[in-house]
Amino acid sequence: MVAEGLDAPWSVAFLGATALVSERDSGRILELDGEGGVREVGVIPGVRAGGEGGLLGIAVHDGLLYAYFTAAGENRIERFPLDGDPLALGSGETVLAGIPAAGNHNGGRIAFGPDGMLYATAGDAGDRSSARDPAALSGKILRMTPDGGVPADNPYPGSLVYSLGHRNPQGIAWAQDGTMYASEFGQDTWDELNVIEPGGDYGWPDVEGAAGRAGLIDPVQQWAPADASPSGIAIAGDTLYIANLRGERLREIPLAEPASSIEHLVAEEGRLRDVVVTPDGELWVLTNNTDGRGEPRPEDDRILGFALR
Repeated sequence: MVAEGLDAPWSVAFLGATALVSERDSGRILELDGEGGVREVGVIPGVRAGGEGGLLGIAVHDGLLYAYFTAAGENRIERFPLDGDPLALGSGETVLAGIPAAGNHNGGRIAFGPDGMLYATAGDAGDRSSARDPAALSGKILRMTPDGGVPADNPYPGSLVYSLGHRNPQGIAWAQDGTMYASEFGQDTWDELNVIEPGGDYGWPDVEGAAGRAGLIDPVQQWAPADASPSGIAIAGDTLYIANLRGERLREIPLAEPASSIEHLVAEEGRLRDVVVTPDGELWVLTNNTDGRGEPRPEDDRILGFALR
């Protein structure tokens, strides 16, 4: 057990060896002390929690905390200095505003890729037709500079859109060879694991799961939503891990055979929101039973630690 008593936690990021956790509804950033203790670093101002919205993904880059959160009428990304001993949040600076928001399908995962660019998953915010519209930010994976600018080599000139046709992607990670993977919530038929290609069209809302349709990219693996609802993902060596909410399980996927998987923790720990590899090589799994859809136990929510094989 790494930590317990968390309130609807959503994401874990590291400032050096220091673990930071976001809480969706409270808007808090928490610091873990490595001995089970939890301390509030600060509260992200302007968070409007409701439904699936609130403080979602976080990432750390060059000593700054990046946060994706639901504000009044939009999702946005801001960054904050992390200063002092103990750590405290400095004043926020807008990186990207105007990402469509709704009661659900907000996406919300952010991460820095091996190219140093910031990637963000944006759900369709209930506007299905926007997902394949290159002019809309919703239903996309976005790619930007750390300041929020458009990289010159993005697939759509002058646009932050990196891939489109997504319903509600919530996990992104990169293999050692630079291949990018993303997890995605489907609707009634299939949840997905995708290999993300620049400018790729993943088909939503016209298709869900593998369709074999020209011009659209099929997932490398898909599951019935009752067994999945994939959120955070992480890659350790040649293995990808997926935390699943409704499916209440951790999937282990060998990248050499991405259509196969091994299941762990099935119905043992409840809903799983995130999975991360720590700087010292442990695998951490974040439960999410206090998010309004689970059945909390007295110690929930928790971060569970496992040694990688």
